[in-house]
Amino acid sequence: MQNNNKKFYLVSVDMGYGHQRAAYPFLESSEGGVINSNDYFGASEEEKKIWKKDRINYEMISKFKSVPLLGGIIFSIMDYFQKIEPFYPKRDLSKNSLQQKYFLKKIKKGLGKNLIDGLNKKPYPFLTTFFVAAYFAEYYNYKEKIYCVVCDADISRAWAPINPEKSKIIYLAPNKRVKERLLLYGVKGSNIYVTGFPLPKENVGEEKKILKEDLKKRLAVLDPFGFYRSKYKKLLEAYLCPECEIEKPSRPLTLTFAVGGAGAQKKIGIIILKKLKNKINEGKINLNLVAGSRKDVYDFYNDALKEEFLNNKESVKIIYNPNKMEYFKEFNLALRTSDLLWTKPSELSFYSGLGLPIIMAEPIGSQENYNRRWLLGVGAGVDSKNPNYVDEWLFDFLNSGWLAEAAMRGFLNSPKMGTYNIENIVLHNKINEIDETRIM
Repeated sequence: MQNNNKKFYLVSVDMGYGHQRAAYPFLESSEGGVINSNDYFGASEEEKKIWKKDRINYEMISKFKSVPLLGGIIFSIMDYFQKIEPFYPKRDLSKNSLQQKYFLKKIKKGLGKNLIDGLNKKPYPFLTTFFVAAYFAEYYNYKEKIYCVVCDADISRAWAPINPEKSKIIYLAPNKRVKERLLLYGVKGSNIYVTGFPLPKENVGEEKKILKEDLKKRLAVLDPFGFYRSKYKKLLEAYLCPECEIEKPSRPLTLTFAVGGAGAQKKIGIIILKKLKNKINEGKINLNLVAGSRKDVYDFYNDALKEEFLNNKESVKIIYNPNKMEYFKEFNLALRTSDLLWTKPSELSFYSGLGLPIIMAEPIGSQENYNRRWLLGVGAGVDSKNPNYVDEWLFDFLNSGWLAEAAMRGFLNSPKMGTYNIENIVLHNKINEIDETRIM
C-alpha cells in the first residue's frame, strides 16, 4: 500500500537512551512524534508490566556490574542472552537466539498487537529504531513498509527477523559490517541499505555546513601548537578548509562527560570534576556533566558541585531535562561547543562523525565492545586512561595533536549523513542516491 503523504510513524522504546536518540532526528518528519512501544496509548497493562520488568532488570544489573566478582558474574549471564558471535569464519547464523524466542513468545500473547491494530487504521511507513517493534509489526501484518534503523556498529542475532527468509523488514544499517552481519543472519541483501547512523540535523546541516564550521573551531582548540595542522595541511585543505581559516581558539578546551541511561558510570564524572578543578579555576577547561533525563544523576552532580568550591562556576554545566527529547536537544546544542566527548562506546560512538574525538569509558556489554572496536578502527576513539590522573594524560594527548587527529579521522571515516539518507529512502524512495561505498 502506498501513501502519498510525506510522513511516517516513528516507533522506539523508552529503555536507556540509544533507541530514542536514534529516533530523535526524525521528529519533524514523523506523524505524531515518537511512539514508545513499551508505553504507547492503548497498551495493555500486561504489556506495560513486561516492559517495566525488563527495564528495571537491565538498569539494576548494569549498576550492579561494578560490584566486585558477583556483579560481573550476574552481568555476564544477562549479556550472554544478547551476545554477538565472532564474525569469522563466515557461516550461517540464522538460527533464532534465546532473546528472540523470549520476545516471540510474548508477541504471540499480544505484545504490540494493540499498537499495530491502531496504526493500521491509517497506515504510513513504519520506521523503528527497536528490533522488537519490527518483529510485532510484521507478525501482526502491518499494511505499510517496515523499516528498522540499527543502532550499533555490530549486532546480535536479535536484530534480524525471526524468519529472515520470509521477512519484508527493510534494514537501515549504520555501516558495512552490520550489513554483512545481517546477511549471515539470513536477511536478503535486497532488504538492507547502508545509510549511516542518524545524527542530529542541527549538528550536521545541509551539505555539512554546520558540522564543518564547528570542526574548524574545535581544531583550533585541539591543536594548540599546530602539530597536526603542520603535518596534515594538505589533508585539511582537501577535505575541510584552507589552514588559514582555523583561527585562534575562541574558548577553553571543553569536555563533555555523558553517562548511559542506567547511570552506571556517574562516579567518573565526579572524579573528572575533582581532578580538573584547578584547570577549571584557571579558565583552562570547561566541563559539561551530562545527567540526561535522570533526576538522581542530576542531584548527584549538583551535590558534588556544592561540595567542590569553584571560583569559576560558570565553566561547569549540568545537562539535564526530564523529557528525553528535550534532553537530546540540549545535549546536541552543547556538543556544538564541545571539543571532547567522554562516554562509554554506546550509540554515541557514531557521533564521532561530527568531528568529535571519543574518550571511551569501559564498555558495558557485548555490543559496546564491538562499538569500541569500530571506533578504534576508524581512528576516532581513544581508551580512557585512569580517570584519577586525567589532569596529566588529557593535556599530554591535547598538546601532542593526537586529539585533533582523532577529530579529523572521525570526520573523514565515520558516517555523517544517515538522517538525510534514511529520509530519502523512507519518504522519497531515493535508493540510488545512497553511496554505500563511502560508509565504513
